[in-house]
Amino acid sequence: MWRVDVLLEIVSRGLDRTFSYFYCGKKSLDIYFRVLVDFNGRSLMGFVLKKKEISKEEIGDLKEIKEENIVDEEPLLSPSLFQLAEVVANYYLASRARVLQSMLPRSLSPRRSSLKGVKIAYETYVKLLDDSEKDLSPKQLECVRLLKENNYEIRKKEAGSPSILKALSSKGVISFFRVEKKRGLHRIKAFPHEKLELTPAQKEAFFGILKAKQDVTLLEGVTGSGKTEIYLQLSEKALEEGKSVIMLVPEINLTPQMVSYFAARFHEKVAILHSGLTEGERYDEYRRIAKGEAQIVIGARSAVFAPLKNVGLIILDEEHVESYKQETAPFYHAREVAIMRGKIEGARVLLGSATPSLESRARAHKGVYAFVELKERVNGKALPKVRILDLRTPDIFTKASDKISRPLLYALKERLEKGEQSLLLLNRRGYWTGIECPDCGHLFMCPDCGGYLTYHMSDQLLKCHHCGYVEEYPECCPQCHNTKLRRIGYGTERLERDLRDLLPEARIARLDRDVGRVSKKMEEILEDFRAGKYDILLGTQMIAKGHDFPNLTLAGMALADIGLALPSYRSSERTFNLVTQTVGRAGRSEKNGEAFIQTFNPEHYAIVLGARQDYEAFFRYEMKMRHDNEEPPYVYMLTLYVSAKSEERSFQGASDLRAMIEELKLNDLRIIGPFTPYISVSQGLYRKVLLLKARDMSRLKPKLKEIIETYGQRGGLKTEVNVDPLDY
Repeated sequence: MWRVDVLLEIVSRGLDRTFSYFYCGKKSLDIYFRVLVDFNGRSLMGFVLKKKEISKEEIGDLKEIKEENIVDEEPLLSPSLFQLAEVVANYYLASRARVLQSMLPRSLSPRRSSLKGVKIAYETYVKLLDDSEKDLSPKQLECVRLLKENNYEIRKKEAGSPSILKALSSKGVISFFRVEKKRGLHRIKAFPHEKLELTPAQKEAFFGILKAKQDVTLLEGVTGSGKTEIYLQLSEKALEEGKSVIMLVPEINLTPQMVSYFAARFHEKVAILHSGLTEGERYDEYRRIAKGEAQIVIGARSAVFAPLKNVGLIILDEEHVESYKQETAPFYHAREVAIMRGKIEGARVLLGSATPSLESRARAHKGVYAFVELKERVNGKALPKVRILDLRTPDIFTKASDKISRPLLYALKERLEKGEQSLLLLNRRGYWTGIECPDCGHLFMCPDCGGYLTYHMSDQLLKCHHCGYVEEYPECCPQCHNTKLRRIGYGTERLERDLRDLLPEARIARLDRDVGRVSKKMEEILEDFRAGKYDILLGTQMIAKGHDFPNLTLAGMALADIGLALPSYRSSERTFNLVTQTVGRAGRSEKNGEAFIQTFNPEHYAIVLGARQDYEAFFRYEMKMRHDNEEPPYVYMLTLYVSAKSEERSFQGASDLRAMIEELKLNDLRIIGPFTPYISVSQGLYRKVLLLKARDMSRLKPKLKEIIETYGQRGGLKTEVNVDPLDY
């Protein structure tokens, strides 16, 4: 007979503790098994953390765990992974249940709903039966038009929310069907990639990483410097030593070549783990990894929790990319979790980037991280020649377009004549980026979060790019009923139309979140562009990362200023990174490259230094700005989001929370707010923010955890903690 201590699926910080039950069955029950228990009359799932043999007299009022309520036949987590969960929960002030739910695939997650998870190899598709569009809501219209654009059939997970699909199905507009499929690695197309002889610079970097005394190494290499081959050969060495490897990429669909190179080199030793997989695929891959059938795991953010044994190397490619930070609780950053896991498992951590985050570069500068540098492209090719085009110059545009300047248009035509390819980036999707009434000044805003609504020509709908709200394009102003509305700004859809008018002979492909929503279509476009089936690839920032197109000789930015206008202390860093990455796409093979940067701020240091690919100068300048303004990496930051059904209640709640923190009387702590964030409404709740800054968070965190555990019990308020936020 056993007393069993169970951590329940409840994510509340106030219940982040174990509850005791007894078990006397014959079926095996061990640490890290999932079990179903009775908790206040509810059936909940939990994780077994401890068990102790007891006598019948010691049962007391403990409730029983029955044999049929033991979910697993073997432990889901290793001791080191559970230790990692506790470290992550402690650092990010999150409950352990919340962290465990982020670590595991939904079908293996410690929550009761996971029992309904898909375990068989079927993919559900949606088929459009009726394309008349009669009596449909805007969200239903969006789904129907998406189906029309994709041959009337797409995967259910890409079609829209379950409620919208259910409504369309009940109307007879769509139907569902299942297709049996193999799950896992077969989806990866392996590009031929033989092992290459390292250049002298690569060899120096390779051995520098292996000899580093620090556990973490920052590899800074210009675009095209051969970082990928170093990753591959380091992984090969780790496998030879009997170790396993975690290879993280920012977004799995945007870095197909990285995945393909590993698959071509290591074959069945590779497993893929990311949110783009179906639930069944994730289940299969996770179990395959846990059984030791794969030694290399490639994936996005959550793959840092892969159940590999004997991890010897963790690599983060493009470590500066912000998608490594999860923007929902527990708000973890994969880079920091990788370092935590590296310490627990004794693994080497490698951070790679052409434009490292200022936090990583500062740590390398101080010697906290080892630092290795690749200053030249692997083939000895010079970086592209760059022209910064001042859009304030008179007559810089032709009469045919006010978006593509004369020099850029001439360069595009020249590439067409030579049979070479071009890339054009505009980091804003949609057709018009704002709609307003010229008579009364009414702006069309999202009723759910307060963001601007963008018009999309492809399905003729207004959409919010922050929360996903959709409505039909209005016939008139809702305030004054004026029918002549003014369109503001432009996005990739509008730029595509201009390009087709200016260059009717060009084969143009557009790739942004609207197109990339259907993963198959995104993969097809990238493959076709690489194969030379398109002359120009137009898109948002997703086309600037991780791609290598041999015949691409021209890279352009239609408007480099967009990110500078955002209210963020990181706006200059983001702009510099995007300019650098975009310029770096051109001329990576035998042919020389050229880049054009269109901007209204030609003197801005982020644009000038990004065009030069001068990271060192940018680092020095931006670090001075961060120091003067008391921003990371000179201080640590923490944001508290307080939400309520009314704006007054959220403000009062945030004010009360500030008063409680002020009572701690911590000299090093600076509190800003409460203030209204850029996205002021989330899930129907009004949000206020407290921003906390300190050079050392170690004294604040345990006290803050106590405050929030108590404060979080107050009715009508939702409090979330974001440690190391990327924005306010």
